[in-house]
Amino acid sequence: MKKYIYLIALSIVFTSASAQQLQTSSLYDVQGVLHNPAMAGMQSSNFVGATYRTQWSGITGSPKTTNVFGSFAVPDKLIGLGGYIYNDVTGPTSRTGAQFSFAKHLPMSDGSGKFSIGIETRLFQFGIDKNKLGLTLGNDPILAGAQTRTKFDAGLGLAFTNEKLQVGISVAQMVQSKLDFYTGSQTPAAQGRLYRHFYFHTNYRIDVGGGTTIVPNMLLIYLPSTSAAEFQAGARVERELFWWGVGIRSRQSYMLSAGLNINKNFTLGYGYDSYISPISTFDGGANGHELLLRYTFKKK
Repeated sequence: MKKYIYLIALSIVFTSASAQQLQTSSLYDVQGVLHNPAMAGMQSSNFVGATYRTQWSGITGSPKTTNVFGSFAVPDKLIGLGGYIYNDVTGPTSRTGAQFSFAKHLPMSDGSGKFSIGIETRLFQFGIDKNKLGLTLGNDPILAGAQTRTKFDAGLGLAFTNEKLQVGISVAQMVQSKLDFYTGSQTPAAQGRLYRHFYFHTNYRIDVGGGTTIVPNMLLIYLPSTSAAEFQAGARVERELFWWGVGIRSRQSYMLSAGLNINKNFTLGYGYDSYISPISTFDGGANGHELLLRYTFKKK
């Protein structure tokens, strides 16, 4: 029993080097509400999109994440709506679910920016592939239990934006639902659960002339339950037709990204991670790749 719980906990944790249970992205800041429900409808235009991300691509069973997202403003009601649907697979474990965001926008009286308060609901199914675990666990009684668990959780966020600055803070998985796969009569030595994730993010747009804008950006993720923190920072250079960027994720990887804007509606993006921990490129195939397609609706 104890061996099994440890294995499942490791699979949950291994979705990132800093013990995160929720997905993140090298291109998080172009996906709207990925880390903060208060960002729903806070961008300059409405959009929908999708990403596909692989981590440690040269390793069998490495994490693979598909994400479909959207963000929409309802200006006459001063609200924003958004969310995403995702599938996240790591070895014998998987997470499939949806997150829905609602935000209330509070414009400043002088028109210099707006605040936003957002809430999220999150419904997902966590699954284990018993066929992949059978050879390792043998007749462990946990294999007689359910293969999936459906859970609900919620979150809260705050944000501020204006023409140059974006800053926000949020918390996800506030309920901390239990992942109770075992249904037998034994008393488990430990029990998995969802843990709170705290996020702080910001970026700032700098117009350097000639149609070029530089956007420094930063994301901090903190898990109080494990005292684990991840810091991600970088900068993106934007022009009308294309953009490119560089960044670093603390104790984990260096990042490169590039994108192409097509007809002012479609954006194609690519992110590349070169990992330095817990394994490196020199260990064989330890790279990450992320593809992005986004459609921006023109303002009427």
